[in-house]
Formats: sequence, C-alpha cells, structure tokens
Amino acid sequence: MLIKRPRRWEIPEHQVTPEHVAMNRRAFVAGGAMLASGAPALAQRVDDDPSMTLYPFKKNENYDAGRPVTPEAVTSAYNNFYEYGTDKGIARAAQQLITRPWQVKIDGLVETPREVGFDDILKAMPKEERVYRFRCVEAWAMTVPWSGFPLAALVAFAKPLAGAKFIRFETFNDPKMAPGQRSPAYDWPYVEGLTMAEATNDLAFIATGIYGKPLPKQFGAPLRLAVPWKYGFKSIKSIRRISFTDKRPVGLWEAVQPMEYGFWANVNPEVSHPRWSQATEEVLGTRNRAKTQLFNGYAQEVASLYTGLTNERLYA
Repeated sequence: MLIKRPRRWEIPEHQVTPEHVAMNRRAFVAGGAMLASGAPALAQRVDDDPSMTLYPFKKNENYDAGRPVTPEAVTSAYNNFYEYGTDKGIARAAQQLITRPWQVKIDGLVETPREVGFDDILKAMPKEERVYRFRCVEAWAMTVPWSGFPLAALVAFAKPLAGAKFIRFETFNDPKMAPGQRSPAYDWPYVEGLTMAEATNDLAFIATGIYGKPLPKQFGAPLRLAVPWKYGFKSIKSIRRISFTDKRPVGLWEAVQPMEYGFWANVNPEVSHPRWSQATEEVLGTRNRAKTQLFNGYAQEVASLYTGLTNERLYA
C-alpha cells in the first residue's frame, strides 16, 4: 500500500474563504484573455537572446514547493513592475525593456570593482531550476519554476571584503525606456537589500529564467532576485548594480512608507499589514484561499537567520 507522507510545508489547497484584500481582478482577467487569444505582444521575443540555447536548466529535485506549479498563462499576465505601471496587466508595457546589452556593476566592498556582461555572468554560474513558492505582500501567491543560480555563487564571484555586511541591489534607471520611472511618487531606481547571511543562505536565488526559458520582460529580465521566504517586493527585478556595503540599504518601498514596508519583510501570517490581514493568501489561477505559513513555508531553512533580533520588525 502506498502511504503518502506530506511534506513539511504542504498545506490544504481547498480552503475557500471570502476575499479581504482588494486585487486587481480586471487586469488579471484581461491579461489572461489576451494570452489565451495568443496576443503576440505579451510574449518576449527571445530569437535574439544569446542565452536561449542554455535552457532548460536541470531541475534540482531538492526544491519542491508542495503544491502545483501555477500555469504560465496566469503568472505572465499578472505582474508587479512599477517601472511600467501600477496595475497588474503590465506585460505589454514591459516589452519596452531593452535587455541587451546588459551590464551589471559589482562594486563597494569587493576586491575588484567591475562591470560584467549578464551573459558572461550566466556562463560562469552553476545553473539549475528550482520550484519555489512566491508570496506577495498584497496577499496573493503563486508557485513558479525559476531557472538561475544560487545567490551565494554570485557572492563568491564578486569576492567581497570582510567588512561587507549587506548587499544592495539596484535596477536600471531609464525613464525613456520605462515610463513608470517618470512618476515623482517613487525615488528611482528601485533598490533592495539583504544581509550577507541572507544572501548566502541556500534558498537565496538569482532567477534568469522561468518555465524552462529566459525570463520574459514582465518578470524582470534578464536577472532578478528570488527570496521565497520574504514578501515579493524584496525580489528586485532587472538588476543593474550589486554593491557590497557595511550600511543597511533602504529599499524603495521602505523609503516610500517605512511603517508599512520594512527591510526584513519576512512572511508571517500573524503580523498583518496595516491595511489588511496576512493570515491567508489567494493562489493565482484558482478560486481558493490558503493559509499563509511562517516564512512562506521555509522556516526550517531560514528561521535561524533571525535569532536574537528581538528589537527588529522582522515581518513588515
């Protein structure tokens, strides 16, 4: 007799509860309809992408999200990318993003500051696919197969000095290419940061692809951060600069509203956002709400990173 032993992070997927977080369903439905009709503008052109031949990467079976992968047609039409707009249906607008050439500046407290082409970085890294949960601070969730490499490998590539305590990530700043960056409401470019301990944790990942191919532009091509135990705004897109520093970075959202969005942003169902509960999450592509898990289900891997930080707002 086959006995199924539930994975430690598995949760019931059929808990239907009333929605309490306002989601932009109109954009979601419209985007899904466009994808279903085969609208070509929503798909990134990859015929001139020199990394295309490297995909798909071998799947690392050690990373299983414990629930079905969200369909690509759903995730591709429901994205946050404030550089191109404030609603979820920004996939078409994001096609303005120019991803080649793409230089990444590595500087700060490193042995040798330098600029490196994205494709050169990708060739130098150990490549794999990992299936991760993704949890937005807006209380929606998805499960995606990221392709990329461990952030720890990129840290080793950068050769930081002993005094480096944080990594500061910065995206591009080009209002001509990204009309959302013309908005004075935000201090562009988008910035986020991690501690060195977080960055070298095994779960921290740099995503260069999804669903077995290079990242479509609305996902943050050509490379983005993926830290699955944190709310999604920490996973900065389209990284242009990686700086090693002894000072804690202030992210874009923390700068805009520090009482709502903090440096740590770890997922916790018991700590509500000031304007909504975090107790449950809507799983995209379903009509279901599921219970949110501490650290998004990755507590065993990351809880020790926060031992002793009793005076910090770890879950905002």
